[in-house]
Amino acid sequence: MGISCFWCGVLLYLPLFLTPLPILVTALPGGYLPVNSSVSWTNSLTAPNSVKFDDGSFMRIILSRGSPDLYNEYACGCGFFYNQTYNSSLFAIFSLYYEEGNISKSKGPEVVWSAKPKNPISVNAALQLTSERGLVLQDADGTMAWSTNISNKSVAGVNLTNMCNLMLLDEKNVTVWQSFDHPTDTLIVGQKLVVRQNLTSEGGLFSLSLTSQGLSAYINSNPPQRYYSDYFPNNLSYVQFQNGSLDCFRVDDPSDSPSAGYFIPLFSSTILSNRYMRFGPDGHLRVYDPFWDEVDDFLTRGSIGSCDYPTVCGNYSICTNSQCNCPVAKNGINYFQQIKDRQPDRGCSLVTPLSCEASQNHVLLELENITYFPFREYPPTFNPDHRHINLESCKQACLKDCSCKAAFYNSSNHVGNCYLQSQIYSLIADDKKDTTELKVYIKVQNVPSAAPPLQLTHDEKKKHPFEIILGSSITSFFVLFLLIGIFVFLFWKKENVDEGEEYYLDHVPGMPTRYSYDDLQAMTENFNKELGAGGFGTVFKGTLIDGTKVAVKHLDGLSQIKKSFLAEVETIGSIHHFNLVRLIGFCAEKSHRLLVYEYMSNGSLDRWVFHKNPEILLDWQHRKKIILDIARGLTYLHEDCRQKIVHLDIKPQNILLDENFNAKVSDFGLSKLVDRDQSQVVTNMRGTPGYMAPEWVSLVITEKVDVYSFGVVLLEILCGRRNFDHSQSEEAMHLLHLFKKKIEEDRLLDLVDNYNEDMQLHGAEVVNMMRVAARCLQIDYTKRPSMSMVVKVLEDVENVESDLDYFFWNPPLPNMGYGVDNQEVYVASATSLLPSILSGPR
Repeated sequence: MGISCFWCGVLLYLPLFLTPLPILVTALPGGYLPVNSSVSWTNSLTAPNSVKFDDGSFMRIILSRGSPDLYNEYACGCGFFYNQTYNSSLFAIFSLYYEEGNISKSKGPEVVWSAKPKNPISVNAALQLTSERGLVLQDADGTMAWSTNISNKSVAGVNLTNMCNLMLLDEKNVTVWQSFDHPTDTLIVGQKLVVRQNLTSEGGLFSLSLTSQGLSAYINSNPPQRYYSDYFPNNLSYVQFQNGSLDCFRVDDPSDSPSAGYFIPLFSSTILSNRYMRFGPDGHLRVYDPFWDEVDDFLTRGSIGSCDYPTVCGNYSICTNSQCNCPVAKNGINYFQQIKDRQPDRGCSLVTPLSCEASQNHVLLELENITYFPFREYPPTFNPDHRHINLESCKQACLKDCSCKAAFYNSSNHVGNCYLQSQIYSLIADDKKDTTELKVYIKVQNVPSAAPPLQLTHDEKKKHPFEIILGSSITSFFVLFLLIGIFVFLFWKKENVDEGEEYYLDHVPGMPTRYSYDDLQAMTENFNKELGAGGFGTVFKGTLIDGTKVAVKHLDGLSQIKKSFLAEVETIGSIHHFNLVRLIGFCAEKSHRLLVYEYMSNGSLDRWVFHKNPEILLDWQHRKKIILDIARGLTYLHEDCRQKIVHLDIKPQNILLDENFNAKVSDFGLSKLVDRDQSQVVTNMRGTPGYMAPEWVSLVITEKVDVYSFGVVLLEILCGRRNFDHSQSEEAMHLLHLFKKKIEEDRLLDLVDNYNEDMQLHGAEVVNMMRVAARCLQIDYTKRPSMSMVVKVLEDVENVESDLDYFFWNPPLPNMGYGVDNQEVYVASATSLLPSILSGPR
């Protein structure tokens, strides 16, 4: 009982359609593209062979494959694919739909494979094809984003098959690399999934893994939790998606042919064949025909039902026969509310969010006849936090742990296992009796009782009731009338301002995604998980529908804050660079002003540089990389945008670090757009004391104020201390004064971070980089380098000038109430702004 691996073993040479390129590339007969020299493509929005679709998506086709006719209206292509906002793109393979011989714009392309889908690239990134390295994807700043990694092999040609498999071939037409070996979220007919490979849903919330025992599906919580498993016999090696079945194979000896295990039939359309199998962002594994019409839901027809998917009803919501409802308490108190009216599958949120500061008001709400997806298998698919304890001990363990949002107690007798959960997905109405008893408790916040009514004094009681009633009524009527008048006037004024601002935002080109306030409430679970707070707002952790983690900055409704909001949305809404924190979206709805950023898991730079905990100290290599990242981000702002963007508030708190310690510049609320023909600009003084350049005194500035601030930050990174530190002696309190003194004494090594042994070991390199800082700190701004020149120096392309003035500006730091935390100040008519505290070290 064997199966022919036809699609994997035969390369179909159909005519290959190439986009016109500046470098002439000729397709040989059979659709074979030779690699005679380095060929490159740029993902420009104005490049030839670009198509914009009705849904707002956009693609630039590099290669296409297929010959649409009456019976074949689909084809394959590869190139750059943009989402609706155009601020980032993917190098991807996609299926195309044709109508009357032309690409259909009403039915957009479907991405079936992409390079590093979690890390989109910016506009003007480039794809290179060389014989030595294969395909190499470089972002606009020159950093390598992805490559085919074909070490010790040579590429002679590239081919895109009519089954959407991108292949690199050597001189003997042997496959060197192919996209079929690196699945993302989709399998195409003929494609394999081998043991220890995963399909990962768009956004990364779900993963489907293959082991030698079978398939398992997980939600990628911490730790991951399984919601589906199907065990296959015969110790399999891979599965292969075929037209009508999912075929399981075992390979005992690499030199032998695979042994067929068994075939799992797939439902199919009566007319069209199966072509795609996609693991979706909701955790379903669906089968589609060539026109992307769903013909099968693979997991649901197996051992699980529609309510067993972890996010089917959203967080906290209860799924009952595919219907979603919020939990209801026995005492009639509404602890939960729907996040989105008329959309119950968006989930529920707590009416009163949990507060660790008021943990004495935490109570556990028991939900009867309820189960949870990990308990649909026995034993449960995750490990208990406490074993062999009684129910009361389990409940107390949850109440004492602020991160615990629910307690599940599973027992058969009087003792059992206790499971504490910090994240609650969809709950399930229990429609059958389990062999074990499961008790479910959700943590809620009780609101303290209102204070007792005030009692009248003895003298007040003696007053005539009529006098009291008349006087109170007249006074109340007058006050009420006055308040209504004031409220109507303010509301009218505010509505006109808000409507004008919302109209303006809707007509600014290149804006990021606009969210409703309800959407952001859902993303943040009603603003439940706070990451940080500033003088005029708070940052919350959130999750997009596709599972992407985000940071949501909620600006409070002061009029000055709106200036910051507009500046930030206008400045970075339409630009994208790897070393700038990406603005994903915003909300401008009535009085609400919110900004949605990519989530930076390692928080701000100050938490790592100024912290003396040896467990979270940054070594020299990390610091060097962070310094170069900051310089590249500022170079992009100053030199690579249509208008120069002057940040005006560069400091460690506004440098954020992702999980790999890539540094990104954030918080553009004080930034200034400057036309390229302007050498200087006059503006109000703004920024943070200690990081502000001396020319701020005149209020006439250039982009060199950012260079000065960068010099201060650079010195802080190298020395591991703040530029103004009250804990130091008087002569060492100001870092720039101390820097000048150590230069004169030729003792710069004394300044190297003495809490970090690795920094001490690289003292000579650190001291050399201090000279870069000195160049950036020149009082005369014309003697400071451009940020692009700083990048060249850091990359060892240029040398540091030796003829420098070491008389640095030491501005007085008045007692303005900011202390050593260096909160922003905005002199003149503006006010202080929210710091970008998106997260702390983990």
